Amino acid sequence: MRTPTLAGWGGASVPGREHVGEDLPALSRGAGLSRGLGRSYGDSSLPGQGVEKVVSTRLADRLLAFDPETGLLLAEAGLSLVEVLRWAVARGFWVPSVPGTQYVTLGGMVASDVHGKSHHRDGTFGRHVRSLLLRLADDRLITCSREENSDLFRATLGGMGLTGHILEVELELERSPSPWIWGESLRLGDLDGMVAALRESATRWPFTVGWLDTLASGRALGRGVLFRGRWAEPGEAPRQLPQPLRRRSLPFYLPEWALSTLSVSAFNRLYYLRHRRRPRPGLVHPEAFFFPLDAILGWNRLYGRRGFTQYQCVLPEGERPGATRQVLAELAASGAGSFLAVIKDCGPEGEGLLSFPRPGVSIAVDLPMGPGTQALVDRLNGRVIERGGRIYLTKDTLTRREHFQAMEAHRLLAFLEVKRRYDPEDRLRSAQYERLMR
Repeated sequence: MRTPTLAGWGGASVPGREHVGEDLPALSRGAGLSRGLGRSYGDSSLPGQGVEKVVSTRLADRLLAFDPETGLLLAEAGLSLVEVLRWAVARGFWVPSVPGTQYVTLGGMVASDVHGKSHHRDGTFGRHVRSLLLRLADDRLITCSREENSDLFRATLGGMGLTGHILEVELELERSPSPWIWGESLRLGDLDGMVAALRESATRWPFTVGWLDTLASGRALGRGVLFRGRWAEPGEAPRQLPQPLRRRSLPFYLPEWALSTLSVSAFNRLYYLRHRRRPRPGLVHPEAFFFPLDAILGWNRLYGRRGFTQYQCVLPEGERPGATRQVLAELAASGAGSFLAVIKDCGPEGEGLLSFPRPGVSIAVDLPMGPGTQALVDRLNGRVIERGGRIYLTKDTLTRREHFQAMEAHRLLAFLEVKRRYDPEDRLRSAQYERLMR
């Protein structure tokens, strides 16, 4: 009989089986880990050794309460972002600080303290969370917020599900003048131009992000396309609500040769050239603007059965100029570039004890798994440590314990102190926790 396995989005897997049900408070008793839709890239939502019960939250997806005056929404942790937005957009609201996919749960967004194109304005998702209901490792139910059990609240934002099972999330939605985006794209020929354009755009545009050609080198290092947008005003937008976009699905794994350096280089060049040097503003569907990763369902199969990891770091460029250039030069020299590489201008540090963003420049790039991937991640982590940066745990698969602890020495100690206070027997464990923190 085949042993059941649980997998991350990038292909990492461990033996295990999910317990699925609608009654999350009952289901989470005695469990060692919760997971939502399985969209974390590496092993952060995979159980550690000896964890026998893993809970899936995906059927605990009820909207419990909403106050249209304040925008406060209370929902079960398994409610997906796509369902929240379908409900909220029809009422003139939006969820601030959304990631690049809407196929994530509210509980997963808290555990990762996700960020998005509006980080320079809105901060992380945790900034908009008002309170949480958790089941602790000893099976107690506890509410935490900035006013109540604040240490647990801060540790849970970005805490990767290691402080307790997230059962309910209360967050504040924002009103939008229309459900459409007024946006534009701008082609930029090098890293200096991209970083300068991101910073200048942040003063005028609430949503910004850049795509990078990570195979470009020399004078073209860091070339890419900047996307920026704002909510369309009522006079600029259609009266009708945007209908959900039709999605294509990739039903099979591509062969490994399909993503060769030659094919990725050709794609990157064509994608770069199709955008203009001068911006052309216009109306954009919100799903196309905020959630480009959802254009193809099952897009992780593009990397074949070998799987992939995404390397994402944030570098304090303002304090240590040249940090971003060093990381991009390392990627270009490796020849391991990808058609999916993103640059963002990050704003204030998140409240969570292990929240990822901090002021600086964030780089994220998909890396197909192969014989040289671990060595490349080691080299990139060396650069990040030298420049005072950090990595994003939700995307990580290959970082070594000593590298992570060099990046996070002080913050990790503070986090582990809170975890041990509420989970002294270390019952809540993921494979990532055992790899990096235990």
